[in-house]
Amino acid sequence: MLSDTLKQFRDFAMKGNVVDLAVGVIIGAAFGKIVESLVGDIFMPIIGAAIGGFDFTNYFLALSSKVSAVSLEEAKKQGAVLAYGNFITIAINFAIIAAALFMVIKLITRLKKNEEAAAKGAPEPSKQEILLTEIRDLLKTG
Repeated sequence: MLSDTLKQFRDFAMKGNVVDLAVGVIIGAAFGKIVESLVGDIFMPIIGAAIGGFDFTNYFLALSSKVSAVSLEEAKKQGAVLAYGNFITIAINFAIIAAALFMVIKLITRLKKNEEAAAKGAPEPSKQEILLTEIRDLLKTG
């Protein structure tokens, strides 16, 4: 009984879709880290410099009168805060990832269409084209 269950699990785990999904998740996590660094280390400092040299990650709104800190970390220790700067950074991360995935999917779709068109080859001739070809061939031999 246990060996049958293990065999079924092995068969399931070794199916192409499960392995492809696992590879996709791993690559997606690595890609997410790259985008996070791109946004946090390149885009946000440029945007921050353009709007006055502020760091987006420290933008917050105190929800408690006890909060007097200037940095987000210290403010969170003092009480409730709305960390909207962090939200802006994460939203930009999401937008970049979504745009990159859109472009990849668009490219894959285009490649699949090209492969399908190449596999189909030339379309079948219509009845008129077949008839005209036969007439032409008869006239050549006649």
